[in-house]
Amino acid sequence: MTTNNLDVVDPTRKKGNEYFTAKGRALDFNVTEFWQWSVSDLLSNATRGILAEFIVAKSLGLAEDVRTEWDAFDIIYKNIKIEVKSSAYIQSWQQEKFSKIIFGIQPTYGLDGRTNEMSNVKRRQADVYVFCVLAHKDQKTINPLNLDQWEFYILTSRILDEKIPNQKTITLSSLLNLNPIKAEFGQIRTTIERLLQF
Repeated sequence: MTTNNLDVVDPTRKKGNEYFTAKGRALDFNVTEFWQWSVSDLLSNATRGILAEFIVAKSLGLAEDVRTEWDAFDIIYKNIKIEVKSSAYIQSWQQEKFSKIIFGIQPTYGLDGRTNEMSNVKRRQADVYVFCVLAHKDQKTINPLNLDQWEFYILTSRILDEKIPNQKTITLSSLLNLNPIKAEFGQIRTTIERLLQF
């Protein structure tokens, strides 16, 4: 077997009941147990970011496939490239004060997840950003699955490029100064379509 032409491995969507195997036989644990073990902490930065992507994908009717890990942007909807960013006041670790809401918005060299090729132009890769804030501030009742606890702010990359072309991060207060459209979960799709005039 040669290894000089390894093509893309397309993941298949798991159901959760796929069992681990060894020596040709199924063991007594499955993918659901792995998911429970690895991503039950929905407040952790890494998991919350993926959860925010799922929420936005679900709002666009695009959550039936499998997330692409290494693409230049997070979601594509009707040829609109979407970058999803998330932040929260409350973390899963002990805090002395609420976390500051801040998002990464730096221009990048885009990576094509299918070809593994890097672009030679540094820019913001998406057409639109969806900034997702888990805005709830009570540790006892915070629940990332409750979409009423989230705020969604939608802004075109064009505005970022015009106003803050080289800026790497943006705070919530600075973002609000750019007049993003605030949307509820059920308004994300129509807001994006209106911004991009679909």
